[in-house]
Amino acid sequence: MDAIVLLRGDQPTVVGNRVRRGARHRGSAVMVAGAVAMVLCGCGAPAARLEGARQAGRAFEQALGAADYPRACALLAPRTRQQLEEDEHQPCGSALRGQDLAAAGEVYGTQVYGRQALLRLRKDTLFLSQFKDGWKVVTAGCVPQGDKPYRCSLKGG
Repeated sequence: MDAIVLLRGDQPTVVGNRVRRGARHRGSAVMVAGAVAMVLCGCGAPAARLEGARQAGRAFEQALGAADYPRACALLAPRTRQQLEEDEHQPCGSALRGQDLAAAGEVYGTQVYGRQALLRLRKDTLFLSQFKDGWKVVTAGCVPQGDKPYRCSLKGG
């Protein structure tokens, strides 16, 4: 394809190897050319978010499996960590140790919706949110309830 045609009102503007009609459409042509370049290069935002959520979920599960509770606590969303400490009346590491969170196995499904993610593992489901410092676990130990919301043993307020 050697041209991209933009229709702005009833004035065509062609971007590419063709002549543009009207200087007033140059800004639009440049914007569309930039947008097309971004689409063609893929720019990686969705893939990066997917991988970021997967890595955070894996790191959380690995920390739990290794009984590295301080590391697992660092991967919890702030409100989740706060809620856990308040509910259990103890620091996060000790509180997390007492939770019934078994080794969940490998990630077999990841869905990202903006700054929220759902990670399905063999024996668990995690919900994560993206913060300034990366993805954090909002809920863990989640079990589907058919048409109802997931029931989660670890959740934020």
